[in-house]
Amino acid sequence: MIFNKRGAQLIIVLIVIAAPFRLSGQAASPPSDLKTAVVIGKLAAPVNFDGIPGEEAWEALTPLPYIMHSPVFGKEPSEKTVTRIGYDDKYLYISSLMFYQDPSMIQSASLKRDYMGMGGDWFGVVLDTYNDKENGLAFFTSPDGLRWDATILKDAVVPLSDQIPFNISWNTFWDVKTVRDTSGWSLEMRIPFSSLRFQKINGEVRMGLILHRWIPSKNETDLFPAIPPNWGETSAMKPSQAQEVVIRDAEPDSPVYIAPYLLGGLQSSNVLNEEGTAYVKDNSPEFEAGLDVKYGITSNLVMDLTVNTDFAQVESDEQQVNLTRFSLYFPEKRTFFLERSSVFDFSLGGTSNLFYSRRIGLSDDGDPVRIYGGARITGRVGKWDIGLLDMQTAPLNLSNEAGEIEEVLPSENFGALRFRRQVINENTYVGAMLTSRLGVNGNYNIAYGVDGIFRVFGNDYFDVKMSQSFESGVKNNNSIDPTRIMMRWERRSSKGLGYNLGYSQSGMNYNPGMGFQMMTDFASVRAGIKYGWFPREEAKLYTHYPELRMLYMTYIDDRSLMSLNYTAAWNFQSKSQWQGMLSFVYNHESLRDSLELLEEELYVLPGDYRFLAFEGMLTTPMTEKFFVMSTLKTGGFFDGGRISVNLQPTWNLSKHFELGGIYNIDYLNFSERDQVLTNHIVGFKAAYMYNTKLSVNVYVQYNTAVKSVLSNLRLRYNPKEGNDFYLVFNEGRNTYLDRETPELPVYESRSLLLKYVYTFNL
Repeated sequence: MIFNKRGAQLIIVLIVIAAPFRLSGQAASPPSDLKTAVVIGKLAAPVNFDGIPGEEAWEALTPLPYIMHSPVFGKEPSEKTVTRIGYDDKYLYISSLMFYQDPSMIQSASLKRDYMGMGGDWFGVVLDTYNDKENGLAFFTSPDGLRWDATILKDAVVPLSDQIPFNISWNTFWDVKTVRDTSGWSLEMRIPFSSLRFQKINGEVRMGLILHRWIPSKNETDLFPAIPPNWGETSAMKPSQAQEVVIRDAEPDSPVYIAPYLLGGLQSSNVLNEEGTAYVKDNSPEFEAGLDVKYGITSNLVMDLTVNTDFAQVESDEQQVNLTRFSLYFPEKRTFFLERSSVFDFSLGGTSNLFYSRRIGLSDDGDPVRIYGGARITGRVGKWDIGLLDMQTAPLNLSNEAGEIEEVLPSENFGALRFRRQVINENTYVGAMLTSRLGVNGNYNIAYGVDGIFRVFGNDYFDVKMSQSFESGVKNNNSIDPTRIMMRWERRSSKGLGYNLGYSQSGMNYNPGMGFQMMTDFASVRAGIKYGWFPREEAKLYTHYPELRMLYMTYIDDRSLMSLNYTAAWNFQSKSQWQGMLSFVYNHESLRDSLELLEEELYVLPGDYRFLAFEGMLTTPMTEKFFVMSTLKTGGFFDGGRISVNLQPTWNLSKHFELGGIYNIDYLNFSERDQVLTNHIVGFKAAYMYNTKLSVNVYVQYNTAVKSVLSNLRLRYNPKEGNDFYLVFNEGRNTYLDRETPELPVYESRSLLLKYVYTFNL
């Protein structure tokens, strides 16, 4: 691995920059009411797991006190909640009585697994199982016993306005029972210790705990402990604010979960013949078998193995149109890559990351690549977070325009090694990462990075990262070409003054083969300042804040202007759950090369452009059965004008039936060039939930940019965790068939697949 004098100087500079910071343990200590850990009692006798916590074993445990989080922080909750936590040799148990003065106010929005709309009552628990003040596991349920689980990343800090710091595609083994009666509703939750990777020191397990009750009829959130809303909408989910609890003499077993699957069905596609004169149908039966294994090496280390991995049941990506310089980002939805995925996180700002698991098993164009198999180990040893991954993929062979089969990608090996450690205080980390992508044809891509995030004082954090990549066929003339640097200082607060200042640059040859880059060949400075208010109890607004943002980007070679943006915005949320944002943006763009807006049809030519735009967002209350999320972008756009509207309505007809959709229109008008673009994306969603175990989901998308309709139907029967039956139908249908020669087929591909997974617990 190359590390020259220039690179060494860079590391020294970063160390010198960080040296003056006041990094005392006292600066990062938790609030005074969290300093004393709460001891969780062991159940004196078995409980009847039926959703009714009436046994004496429950009564012997002390209830935990709640406080109102919103709409008015610090008030006594309007409804009584009695929650107790205990454990036995195998499970962590949570019981709760959610009293209602008027039980008719209890609401249930859906029966769909992992649905967490605001239109229904919720009870949940957040567990920071390693007590690292940054990551957590969330387990939530509704009055109908719906299960919603997720991992919490980065202390629930929202990196961008359109990103959430939760991974809701993660699932694990746990159970819940609920009961309604004339006083409200109650529950018993049972989570196996084997699902809660943790660390035992001197016979004790220390975790962070947050209890959460949502009452939609009153727009009220009640919490234990008392967490102020100072960090925005995700304040109630922040592991750093959790109450520390102690569990003594917990001895989890180390089960082996073996989950074989069988998949069968029919796939049909239309491909060009060898002469390129017509499309011919290719019908092929599909039969696959594979295996996933999960083994708890210790209480804090878990190993996952996979053979002939299949993701047929994973939901389709939503269509997007890119009108920016930046690459489109799609989130990971495949379950194998989700557990403890935060260990592999190496964010370089925005969606850029040194590790992007979608590089494994998917081509850059989204074509699936068979995964022969692989392994991953994640967990914590002492204060070290550890992640190790190794996967082998098959070659990808596709038909070219002449109808010939050619190898697009060789068989490749993907490897990643991640270390990360707490230092100085519980909110400060340093770490390193190494990734490798090796093709059997001899091609290679190696990347490494070092990073640190330092809690300096209060809510002020300094984040610094440096990464370099090296690949076959690329000669680096200096240490800057293959290097990415990111530094950011921010005050994480939605109450009072908040600010951030950051610098980032990416060399011309920086290309992490297992990462995601929004763009390369740039240097940028970002800055922002805002001030947040939480008005008095009688006010209609819950919170609001104005903010100013600046982004200045230059080309890396000569530091000439690439882009300059000034944004003035106002954000608000009402106590009745209306949310919105209004902003004005001044843009100064300098294009060296043409910016392609529609493939082979519409470009913005190289040149210097200045224009003003308006952006807005409005979301109606999600506590209602029908709500709409909407965005608007309008104004100047390079040498023309733009109107972009996005509407996403949702209608919960009942807890059994939900309708939803998406409509996006982009209208671009370049009058001086006499060019107009109007593009539509229309999507329709429907979900039917017979109960919490059986559901059917349909999603249809139409995109005029690619002139195709994508359809996906998924039936899932999940009688218990780890036991799944899927029926999946996918179709890609062309429109405007005569736009090419030869005429396009009615559909490009069509598949009907059945998949069955059964998990053995040994």
